[in-house]
Amino acid sequence: MTYKTKGTCSTMIDIEMEPDQHTIKSVAFTGGCNGNLKGISSLVVGMKAEDAIARLKGIKCGFKPTSCPDQLARALEEIVQAQ
Repeated sequence: MTYKTKGTCSTMIDIEMEPDQHTIKSVAFTGGCNGNLKGISSLVVGMKAEDAIARLKGIKCGFKPTSCPDQLARALEEIVQAQ
């Protein structure tokens, strides 16, 4: 799934997930802070989507109401709800 982010430096997130078990297979951000986003992507691979959502949802970046991790959580929520 490709998710178009809102309110962040990154513009898109490509997510691959195991459909039956909600296990994250891969995450790739387009734009944003390259090293930090590679780190976040690496940390969530193998994690259940619900666990990643619980950890990442609501994180803010400076004065912005959202962040790249928060946008990842929102994208994962969309995937889980669609399955």
